[in-house]
Amino acid sequence: MRTDVRRTHNAVTDTAAAVLAGITTVRNLGILAHVDAGKTTVTERILFLAGETHKRGEVHDGTTVTDCHPQERERGITIFAAAVSCLWDGHRINLIDTPGHVDFADEVERSLRVLDGAVAVFDAVAGVEPQSESVWRQADRHGVPRIAFVNKMDRAGADLDAAVASIRERLHPVPLAVQLPVGREGDFIGVVDLLTMRALTWDDGPGRDVLREGPVPEELRSEAEHRRRRLDEAVAGLHPAALEEYYEHTALSTATLTAALRDLTHSGEAVVVLCGSAYRNRGVEPLLAAVTAYLPSPLDVPAVRGSAVGAAGSVGVAGSVGAEDAESAELERAADPAGPLTALVFKVNVTASGRLTYLRLYTGTLRKGDTVLDATTGRTERIARILRVQADSHTETDSAVAGDIVAVIGVKAARTGATLCAPGAPLVLEPPVTAEPVVTVAVEARRSVDTDRLAVALARLAEEDPSLVVRTDPETGQRVLSGLGELHLEVAVEKIRRDHNGLEVTVGRPEVAHRETVERGVTGHVHRHVKQDGGAGQFAQVVIDVTPLDGPVGAQEGGGFVFASTVTGGRVPKEYVQAVEAGCRDALTEGPLGGHPVTGLRVTLTDGATHTKDSSDLAFRTAGRTALRDALRLCRMVLLEPVVEVAVTVPQEAVGGVLGDLAARRGRVQGSDPRGTAATVTAVVPLAELFGYATALRSRTQGRGTFTARPAGYAPAPAAAR
Repeated sequence: MRTDVRRTHNAVTDTAAAVLAGITTVRNLGILAHVDAGKTTVTERILFLAGETHKRGEVHDGTTVTDCHPQERERGITIFAAAVSCLWDGHRINLIDTPGHVDFADEVERSLRVLDGAVAVFDAVAGVEPQSESVWRQADRHGVPRIAFVNKMDRAGADLDAAVASIRERLHPVPLAVQLPVGREGDFIGVVDLLTMRALTWDDGPGRDVLREGPVPEELRSEAEHRRRRLDEAVAGLHPAALEEYYEHTALSTATLTAALRDLTHSGEAVVVLCGSAYRNRGVEPLLAAVTAYLPSPLDVPAVRGSAVGAAGSVGVAGSVGAEDAESAELERAADPAGPLTALVFKVNVTASGRLTYLRLYTGTLRKGDTVLDATTGRTERIARILRVQADSHTETDSAVAGDIVAVIGVKAARTGATLCAPGAPLVLEPPVTAEPVVTVAVEARRSVDTDRLAVALARLAEEDPSLVVRTDPETGQRVLSGLGELHLEVAVEKIRRDHNGLEVTVGRPEVAHRETVERGVTGHVHRHVKQDGGAGQFAQVVIDVTPLDGPVGAQEGGGFVFASTVTGGRVPKEYVQAVEAGCRDALTEGPLGGHPVTGLRVTLTDGATHTKDSSDLAFRTAGRTALRDALRLCRMVLLEPVVEVAVTVPQEAVGGVLGDLAARRGRVQGSDPRGTAATVTAVVPLAELFGYATALRSRTQGRGTFTARPAGYAPAPAAAR
């Protein structure tokens, strides 16, 4: 009997060990880059080499796996983050191909929230471009380790050293190039691996997909040895164990160098740089080897942290406890398949045939038929099916474990950012941050009988994409759709037309979301709130100072609002100070100039008074709200408009006309960077002036001009707009 128990225990232990060993071979990574840097082509080559596809998909042919939506194939860009999975060298790679256009940055944000690592793709000619810089900063905020892949090495003007220099200058990590190109531009045929000092080449013609390994070409041997010494020195200067070996042997072994590069990648102190040409199938195998060697597994990343929740599903620290209690209520869970289930919803896809909910499992095991708790709302959900995702196709599986990225069917109400967990061990994870909409259009059904259908379509859009906000204008009664840019809204409206056959919609001219801010404040503003209508009354007196907040508007922490209290002597108890702050935040929703949200200000509570019976949280909240609204009417206010940083690439002969056009659009030119026969002009332009700019630029440059834009905060609007 004892022997049977021991054998059962050993079997369970062996199974757990096998599952943990399997997790170490999982890589959850994203492909990040500027638009048109080659993210989707890199993804396609990875799937082809891993045997998931039997034919290489091409973006220009509309045959790629990840750009599966009709709009993506028509426009030739990635719009929706697509998850795929493949096996390579004993590792399961769960990969998310993210959009590169700034209007879809929220898709990148949600993806980065659930990824353990990333491959940043750069154009070998352009180097670090505006949107690649933006997604790099997003990855920094999430602490996602990255490796870099300099793509398009076969293009005219391709320069690995220049691309590495731009990474160092604009992104500020230590770039460690571990390869040397073999051939330049159109003659690029492969790379020299500086760790093994072997040449990896791909031939043209028959057999060109076969990787050939050989000795370093004689003409590159001296350069390769020089770069290997520089790599050893750079790594030794960053890694203590490598430094010790370097001092002893004046060189690093391949094993030590590999281990050090892995540690530096995980810590973010350096970024490994590889190169190749995904379109010509060159350099992808070494990239996959680097993914498995340097990027972390789910067991290598810090344990996920979340807030404990009560039995009803509400956060246990929701405003009723102090900071010390809130901190103690935070829990930590490691990537253990035997632990309590904890998963984050990072994407929802609602179709006429059903609802697909995408999950990242952090701990525990999820099985078909399980009942889970939506810890955000307290609602229970039943998992009907679990799917391995391959863009728009799926393979059903019976279970998923910690570290997996899967989709489930059966979850009816969980929204993006919700935490699904074991009912007996509730936990709320921090949801992805949703960007604030900056562009608005009015959307109406062309036929009155379609009004209800339009309402359903808009609700479905907002459920799939939290960065889309739908509301009804209280004055006009129109339905208003807000998003992150003109293209974002254009794609959303087109999706309504495609997904709801026969639904015709009318779209108004885009409008930008203005803000208001304080240019000159007021001090010592007194407001007394007294209300007596039978029974317990209300009494609260507050004295506030309102001053402008330092720093660029739109870039301040906390949404551009800071509240402080300098009250002494207990004239306003601490619990009422919190109520005053809540009231002030209520007042920020509408400013005195035009009812726009207010940002960029500091409110200081300097004094106040209470009543022994009639003072309450409600009274002080009301006093804070009314006091700030009255104070803002006394301040000198400024209307703000959103501005964007634009990078316009045009032929040299068209630069003058583009500069004049940007000036006419109230743009502030920041510089011009010549690049061969073309030039890139950077400028800060009001977002409202960029509506229709793509068409105007094509017309001005005979179709040869392109531009990209990224948000740059807010700036004062011209007097005519105030």
